[in-house]
Amino acid sequence: MMFDLAFIWAALIAFAVLAYVILDGFDLGIGILFPFFPKRHDRDVMTNSIAPVWDGNETWLVLGGGGLMAVFPVAYATVLPALYMPIILMLLGLIFRGVAFEFRWRTTRGSIWWDWGFCIGSTIAAMMQGIALGALVQGIRISNRAYAGGWWDWLTPFSITTGVAVVVGYALLGATWLNLKTTGPLQAHARKIAMVSAAATLALVGVVSLWTPFINRVYFERWFGWPTAFFSAFVPLLLVLCAAALWQGLTRDKHLQPFLAALGIFVICFAGLGVSFYPYIVPGALTIWEAAAPDSSLAFLLVGASVLIPIILAYTGYAYWVFRGKIDPEEGYH
Repeated sequence: MMFDLAFIWAALIAFAVLAYVILDGFDLGIGILFPFFPKRHDRDVMTNSIAPVWDGNETWLVLGGGGLMAVFPVAYATVLPALYMPIILMLLGLIFRGVAFEFRWRTTRGSIWWDWGFCIGSTIAAMMQGIALGALVQGIRISNRAYAGGWWDWLTPFSITTGVAVVVGYALLGATWLNLKTTGPLQAHARKIAMVSAAATLALVGVVSLWTPFINRVYFERWFGWPTAFFSAFVPLLLVLCAAALWQGLTRDKHLQPFLAALGIFVICFAGLGVSFYPYIVPGALTIWEAAAPDSSLAFLLVGASVLIPIILAYTGYAYWVFRGKIDPEEGYH
């Protein structure tokens, strides 16, 4: 065909995953940060800051997962069995935090337990996302186009490290979001948390980045071999620039800049994964073209995606525009 449908779909799914990470990351971060804000009023303001948009962010998760099943069925059939446990735990965490989000507003005596449920569900969901990412990066054993590994292959020191990195990174997104949306003592406290979580996030990103090239020889060659090393060098450079912008924004009482810089860190890390993975969709096992459905199916699905994705983008952008600005501590969305 005149254009590579498999590559286009790989880019669309990668975009859906990135959109989910940067949009749902900060609202998961709000839940992760609940224990650091002991006052009920502060937690109410925190949840009000995400109430208009939080339940729409999972749209991108559904789009990415559903698209993977329909467009890259072989990858879906091999990755899912390898990650059953972390994916199930992630979904349970997302469900439980959703229930807790609503119930905490309707109960007084048991409110603290639902607050803890919101925190635990958010933390489990974030941790499992990071563990699933780490398990994918370290490689999935495939034989005859089927998963050939064990039940616990996903649980390794590397995957646990990536899980912790995602939890801390989401906490950074949540803290910078609060710095953007709130005022007064709550904003000042969120800014202090953002400074600590920023340092921890960058330290964990450094550990994972130094660890990854030694997991697989392909990763090492991508990052240090020529000519790919030329492009790979831009990743740490851009990461340093985002870190500097983040720190400057936090120390000079900027509101939007720290949040955008934190998002930039996630985007750059995602780009680094792309440098390591391409052209594999299952690292070291299946390329994009080996895992893709027939071109006729890809073309048919692309017609629907070309209508659906712009609608989702327009609705999401409109929702954030309508609910822009600072949160009034004395008013609530609920």
